[in-house]
Amino acid sequence: GGSTAPAPTERATGPVEPPPPPVGPVPAFDWDAAEQQVRDVVGPRFLDDPQAAEGEGTAGDADAWDVDAPGSVRLADVGGMDEVKERLEAAFLAPMRNPELRKLYGKSLRGGLLLYGPPGCGKTFIARAVAGELGANFLTVSLSDVLDMWIGASEKNIHDIFETARRQAPCVVFLDELDALGAKRSRTHHSGLRNVVNQLLTELDGIASGAGNEGVFVLAATNVPWDVDIALRRPGRLDRTLLVLPPDATAREAILRYHLRERPIEAVDLGKLVKATEDFSGADLAHVCETAAEAALLDSARSGSVRLIGTKDLLTAAKQIKPSTEPWFAAARNVAMFANEGGLYDDLLAHLKRKRKL
Repeated sequence: GGSTAPAPTERATGPVEPPPPPVGPVPAFDWDAAEQQVRDVVGPRFLDDPQAAEGEGTAGDADAWDVDAPGSVRLADVGGMDEVKERLEAAFLAPMRNPELRKLYGKSLRGGLLLYGPPGCGKTFIARAVAGELGANFLTVSLSDVLDMWIGASEKNIHDIFETARRQAPCVVFLDELDALGAKRSRTHHSGLRNVVNQLLTELDGIASGAGNEGVFVLAATNVPWDVDIALRRPGRLDRTLLVLPPDATAREAILRYHLRERPIEAVDLGKLVKATEDFSGADLAHVCETAAEAALLDSARSGSVRLIGTKDLLTAAKQIKPSTEPWFAAARNVAMFANEGGLYDDLLAHLKRKRKL
């Protein structure tokens, strides 16, 4: 007979015994140490002030519109532009700062000022500086903040903005790109936009609120004041206009210094550069510095050794860039000559004569 192979022995699969319990008290988990380790990794799980769910609350809540506290920017921070500062001081700031004189002359604590001029010349920055000078809160309003697809909602938004400003007075309401918000109603085909202008007129008069606009200062900026509805510019509303021209020599030097402050430069002749950038806007000057830095960076990358930005780079960049203010002055010239209703553009005419552009 054949012998049978022995059956394989089965491995014992009994229950695994747990490790013996530790001797002595178990140390408590150190939550503080763990929190320190992951603090930078894990963000806060909940917001401190929960946001209202969509549809809750009203648009007129004080927090619905971002009101900036009085800023640290002052007119002294605006380089050059002495004429603009003098006009601001006389027309706007001096009456606001002297309540006794204001009372004596019956001047109300409200005002509207329209800043106009070519793009990129610091109208928004000047508005912030005015708010800083007045120690007032600052509320910026643009078309995207106001327009809404629902009928009547855009008008409500404008009302809520002014209500917030009245609650937070003294407050500067800054209407950016006013030509979009307050376009001429005769040219506006969309009834919604016409209603926005009407609501804006009502709020500027402060009639609807009953309390008036005491302590609410309205500043507006536009590149095309001739497209703004004439009713917005009548006395009592945006009755004072101020032309913000391209930066003068002093301002150009200050702007160039600012944009070169953190770049690697070597023996830059600012005097030459300031002369070469006449009629350049603040945005153009920033572009000059950017272009010069680009050229030096490319050279350094090609040669493998770092080269600093010199006067030549900046002058070459200034030659390549055309001032963006030229097309604006070409359009403004016709308006100043043939549509200067009531002397609205006298200061623009004076500037064009000085520059011999008439």
